Amino acid sequence: MTARHPQLHLVVSDERGNIYDDPDLLMLCRRGAQWGLPRPDEVMPLPPESEFFLLPGRQAVGLDPESGRPSCPGGEARLAVAAFAAPGHTISAHPVYESGPEAPLLPLFSYGAVGFAEGRFYLCARRVDTDPRQEFGNVPRARIERGARDLLRAYSGNRLVRHILENCVARYDCPAARNFALGRYEAPLPTARACNARCVGCISAQEKDSPVAATPQCRLAFTPDPAEIVEVMRIHAGRELVAPVFSFGQGCEGDPLTNAELLRESIALYRAEGGRGTVNCNTNASRPAAVAALAEAGLTSLRVSLNSARPELYHKYYRPLDYSLDDVRRSICEARGRGVWVSLNLLFFPGVTDTEEELEALARLAGEDGVSMIQWRNLNIDPEWYFRLMNGGGGESGGLALSPSMGLGRFMKRLRKLCPWLRYGYFNPYLGEKARIAAPAPGTWSMPEPKSLSDGNGSGDGGAEEG
Repeated sequence: MTARHPQLHLVVSDERGNIYDDPDLLMLCRRGAQWGLPRPDEVMPLPPESEFFLLPGRQAVGLDPESGRPSCPGGEARLAVAAFAAPGHTISAHPVYESGPEAPLLPLFSYGAVGFAEGRFYLCARRVDTDPRQEFGNVPRARIERGARDLLRAYSGNRLVRHILENCVARYDCPAARNFALGRYEAPLPTARACNARCVGCISAQEKDSPVAATPQCRLAFTPDPAEIVEVMRIHAGRELVAPVFSFGQGCEGDPLTNAELLRESIALYRAEGGRGTVNCNTNASRPAAVAALAEAGLTSLRVSLNSARPELYHKYYRPLDYSLDDVRRSICEARGRGVWVSLNLLFFPGVTDTEEELEALARLAGEDGVSMIQWRNLNIDPEWYFRLMNGGGGESGGLALSPSMGLGRFMKRLRKLCPWLRYGYFNPYLGEKARIAAPAPGTWSMPEPKSLSDGNGSGDGGAEEG
C-alpha cells in the first residue's frame, strides 16, 4: 500500500538564507512544463545528508488552497528553495518558481522539490539503492583525514594517490575518494585529461562561451602510468577485503576511453598478478573497439552515461565530437557479447526522461543491446535551462515532441515490465571478477506486444526499487 503523507506546505527563504514554511500555501512541483501537487507515491521524508539550496532570482510559487490557483508568498521570505538529495535517491520533480530577469544560471547540481508538514521536511524522490557506500554521517572526519595522511605517507611517490587524496578528498570532498581513504567499497581511478564530448552539464570542464560560470571540480592535470594505477588497485584490494570495486571514469577527468590503451594495459597487469575484484569503467562508451579490448583484458562492468535513448535529445546534451549514439549502442553490444555487465548511468530529469517516447526508446536500447542495470542518477543542471534545450527552444528540435510526464515511479514500473531482468540501483555493484548476466544477448530480444505496455490502473509506483 502506498504511504500517505500530510498536506505539504510551500518552503521559502529570505535573502539571508533563513528557511520557512508558508502555512497559507501548498507545495507545488514541476515536471518539465507541468505544474501540480506532488503525487502521494512520490513524497518521502527528506533523507539524511541531503542539502538545501536557495535559488537566487527565483520567486517561490505555491498553491492557494482557497482559490485553487498558483500564488507567490507575501512578506520578505520569497526565494524558492530546493533540496539536493542524498546519494541513493532520485528526485521525481523540481520546485515551482518564477525566474526574474536577472536570475543567474543555477550551478551544476540537482534541485528537488521540497515541502514541509508536521515538523519535518519532505522531498519528491524515491530511494533507488540501499547500499550505504556514500553515507558518511557516522564517519568522523578525523578518521577520513587520518586515512588520507597514512596513505600519503606510505605512497608519496604515486601521483595518482596524491591526486585522489590531496584534490578529490581535501578540495572536493568526493565520496569515492573518501572511501579510498577509508579503505572501503569503490575506489576511483581517474586517468583521462581529454574528452570527445562537450556535455552541456560537464562538471569538470566547460568551453569558453559556456554560460556555466564554474564547474564543481577541475580536470586531472597529468596522466598516470600503469604502475601508478595498479598500485592504487592493490592498495584498495588490500584494505577492502570483501567487495572491492575499482572505477575508471570520474568527475575530475574527461572520458577514459580517450586513453583506452592505458586502461587496457593497467587492467591486464592487475589481472595477470591475480588481482581480484570488480573492475568498472564509467564512460560515454563512444569507442566500440576500445570497449572490446578492455573486455578482453579483464574488465568486469561498463557504466554508460546517457541522458536519453533518443538520438535527438542525446546529441543536444552530449554534443559528441567524433561519435554518435549508434557508436554507444555498438559499444554496449561489444561489452555484453564478451560477458561484461552493462549499466546505464541514466541522467534522470523529471518531465523529459519519464515520457512515453523515452520509455519505448529506453526499453528498446536495454533489450536489443543487452543492458543489465539502470542506475537512476539525477541530472545536475539548471531545470529551466535544460528543459528549454531539450524542448528545442520553440522549434529548433525539428518537431520532436515531449509528451507529458508519467512520473518516476510509474516509469520505473513500466520499464521493468518490458525488461524484467533489469536491476535497479544507483551505485556500481560488486560483481566479483566476472559477472553473471541475465540480460538478453544482443539481437535476441523484441519489444512485447502493445498490451504489455499497460501498467494496470496507471497509478501504482511499482513498490521499492532498490539495488
